Amino acid sequence: KWAGVAYLLYLAWQSLKSGGALAVSETKTQESGWVIARRGALINILNPKLSIFFLALLPPFLSGNAATATMEMSLMGAIFMGMTFAVFVTYGTFAAAARTWFLGSEIVMRWLNRTFAALFAALAGRLALERV
Repeated sequence: KWAGVAYLLYLAWQSLKSGGALAVSETKTQESGWVIARRGALINILNPKLSIFFLALLPPFLSGNAATATMEMSLMGAIFMGMTFAVFVTYGTFAAAARTWFLGSEIVMRWLNRTFAALFAALAGRLALERV
């Protein structure tokens, strides 16, 4: 418990220091879109929650005809994948714009670091007062 409190306080201190352990650098090498897409696809394919979702929640929406069950599951899976792709592309687009805005503004970064420092300190305080 106390090691966790100390670590959270350390993170709070690092957030307040400019150039600390939590500093964000704009000089990171840019990866190609294909590398990022391949990594994201692998993460989603290997995620067991997706398989559990399909096996638990989609069967009630099938027609009940055993001959078409595979085709219906495939169609619903394809629709789900298309919707997920559209949502994640939208998230990615807005996240890239937000990253540019955040990293481009020293004032925003300073307040963001202060906010994280306050959150880390608050979590440390809560953990310190927690009864084990």
